[in-house]
Amino acid sequence: MNNMIDIISEKFMKAFEEAGYDSKLGKVVISNRPDLCQYQCNGAMAGAKMYKKAPFMIADEVVEKVANDEDFASVESVKPGFININVSDKFLANYVNEMKDADKFGFEAGENQTVMVDYGGANVAKPLHVGHLRPAVIGEAIKRIKLFAGNKVIGDVHLGDWGLQMGLIITELKERKPDLVYFDENYEGEYPTEAPFTISELEEIYPTASAKSKEDEAYLEKAHDATLKLQQKYPPYMAIFNHIMNVSVEDLKKNYGNLNVTFDLWKGESDAEPYIPGLIQDLVDKGLAYESEGALVVDIAKEDDKKEYPPCIVRKSDGASLYATSDLGTIVEREKDYNPDQYIYVADKRQSLHFLQVFRVAKKAGIVSEDTKLDYLGFGTVNGLDGKPFKTRDGGTMKLSVLIKEIEDAVYEKMKQTRDISEEELRSTSKIVGLAALKYGDLSNQIGKDYIFDIDKFASFEGNTGPYILYTIVRIKSILEKFKNEFDGNIDSLDIVATPEGEQNNLMLQITKFSDVIKSVCEDLEPHKLCTYIYELSNEFNRFYHGTKILGEEDETKKNSYIALINLVKNVLETSIDILGFSAPDRM
Repeated sequence: MNNMIDIISEKFMKAFEEAGYDSKLGKVVISNRPDLCQYQCNGAMAGAKMYKKAPFMIADEVVEKVANDEDFASVESVKPGFININVSDKFLANYVNEMKDADKFGFEAGENQTVMVDYGGANVAKPLHVGHLRPAVIGEAIKRIKLFAGNKVIGDVHLGDWGLQMGLIITELKERKPDLVYFDENYEGEYPTEAPFTISELEEIYPTASAKSKEDEAYLEKAHDATLKLQQKYPPYMAIFNHIMNVSVEDLKKNYGNLNVTFDLWKGESDAEPYIPGLIQDLVDKGLAYESEGALVVDIAKEDDKKEYPPCIVRKSDGASLYATSDLGTIVEREKDYNPDQYIYVADKRQSLHFLQVFRVAKKAGIVSEDTKLDYLGFGTVNGLDGKPFKTRDGGTMKLSVLIKEIEDAVYEKMKQTRDISEEELRSTSKIVGLAALKYGDLSNQIGKDYIFDIDKFASFEGNTGPYILYTIVRIKSILEKFKNEFDGNIDSLDIVATPEGEQNNLMLQITKFSDVIKSVCEDLEPHKLCTYIYELSNEFNRFYHGTKILGEEDETKKNSYIALINLVKNVLETSIDILGFSAPDRM
């Protein structure tokens, strides 16, 4: 199903061609003056230079070619050469009916590629904190958007599970529980299946060990030794590593689940380790890696660069690998297992140089083909009302679970004051609405920008917020439920009829933008555009709702048309919020 704007553009491209001008001039856009018209074509302005002719003369000729097209209510040439376009009520109603009955509301996906989305980036043995909110929420939305567009999408959490942090945990565990069999060099039996620590203990062990290592050189040396033994696959330490992973991943799945975020792969940096020796050797054999001040580096500079970029270090002077090496090893593994057409990394915007280096080395070394798309989405920080990174009241880093609870409580208090429902329903509904408030509050901002986390604003049922979107959906559900009590049939079978009513037409026009928005969001990887769309759609519905007697309409044909229309609005909104990663309750 073609987009509305493409259908109109085709008509004007043909009109320009018939008038003797380049058909490309017929591209139509949504009007930036909706008070004057619905769509506009500015091709005559560009054509004036090409054909050395007054733009209004070109516009007049083109308008004459479409003068008898019944799909337009009006087409007007306006000096100095703009073309203002309004579609007919019948054309609009027919298009929306076609949307209503089409799969994905007429959106034609057609991408059909394999896309790897790397997001989450949690470290094992540490609780999720507020800094993990954005990669989880943005990454999940990007994954769902790409899925909706017809791709095979693989989401990988890419855990931080290797390096010194593991050595620190093992060292601290040995100091606390030296009698464990893992530290008995003479032990030859099987290692326990149950971990010697809980997640709470594990989350306390790492920061303690990290603090000690900064003050005690001997302790740090022990941690380095433990790390080396682990990297050499020393069996007792590998057993501890597996315990750390099992306990951490179980807890992470629960906490990510509270955000309605899931992953297809629970891989980590450790999974890239087997690929690193071969990667390094390949870079050396191809003459790309060379020694510089004891380290092994790869140049990434290009002739057309406008600034200097440092080489990518793939092995330090002490023989250790770095994050770049790990990420390149991970790409080698992913190419072997999945051969993606596109990689999308969701990470802090301060890592832009890192990903530039990794991407250029991957292309330069032929790890990925030249056609493979490598995209990095750098996100801004979540700040408090003071404009500084969001903290707890005592200045510490806030756990993500605490942040979720705070916004749920804020929604609960707002609903408690105005809703007469049971405590159990109030609590369950607050969780659904709180998640929408949290996710929409994040996703409605451009990814690369910092934003202020304002709980009162995000939890509000008015304005550009998640609860407002949900309330709109619930309002429609309520109307439909009342209609079903008097209607003996399938609501989905009802048709939308053409009317000259402004509120209905404006609502239908907003619905027709769905495919264009999804296409733009998918290509540009910008979920905030979908948030803007559903906010505007919600506003148009509420204007329609307040200006129209829906259930009170005496004309059955018109009433059925209204019901068919708002049912479509509900379906489009519910599909959109599902793409964004949250859902609506049945009532609020």
